[in-house]
Amino acid sequence: MRIGVLADTHHPEFLDRLPRRLFETFKGVDLILHAGDVGGRETLDRLAELAPVQAVRGDHDDGLAELPRERLVEAEGRRIGVVHGNRSRLIEEPVTFVGAISLGYLWPSPGLDRWLRARFPSADVIIHGHTHAPKLRRVDGALILNPGAVYQVTPATARARLERGPGWFEWSYLQVARRRRRHPDPSVALLDLDAKGVRASIIPL
Repeated sequence: MRIGVLADTHHPEFLDRLPRRLFETFKGVDLILHAGDVGGRETLDRLAELAPVQAVRGDHDDGLAELPRERLVEAEGRRIGVVHGNRSRLIEEPVTFVGAISLGYLWPSPGLDRWLRARFPSADVIIHGHTHAPKLRRVDGALILNPGAVYQVTPATARARLERGPGWFEWSYLQVARRRRRHPDPSVALLDLDAKGVRASIIPL
């Protein structure tokens, strides 16, 4: 079984269209898992043209209140936990501050792996997004996967968001973000489940 995994599409919120490479990568998958910050119903509808979609709600998904905050999906005898990954503002705001003033060179995620494992103690795989940083690791026997983000904050996208007249906090962040020197490329992931085990790969877009 092959599963397409993605997060942080932010379409049409910040991203005008989903990249063609996304659809090429997910062609033929059996299931699509979206780890939140979808951006709008249009995204789920487009993905559903490829395969059944199961998604969770991120901190930018106020318009998708029907989506759960987390899911535990059963596939090929494995348990897959899906959650966006945003936590308390007491954690999020200092992390954003450090990432912004370091121009993207430092973006800590203190205690994130422990937090994820505590939410899904029986899961074989845990999928999350939110950080926009692709990462694959094993923690206490579980494969933890962040597929990265389809939408990335680059100097160009930051300037485009500033033109929309954001609120004070977002405006302050974007003033720094538009000067970032380092940011990941857009990406998704593929998750393969079979008798041999579980394998994941991160695919740049």
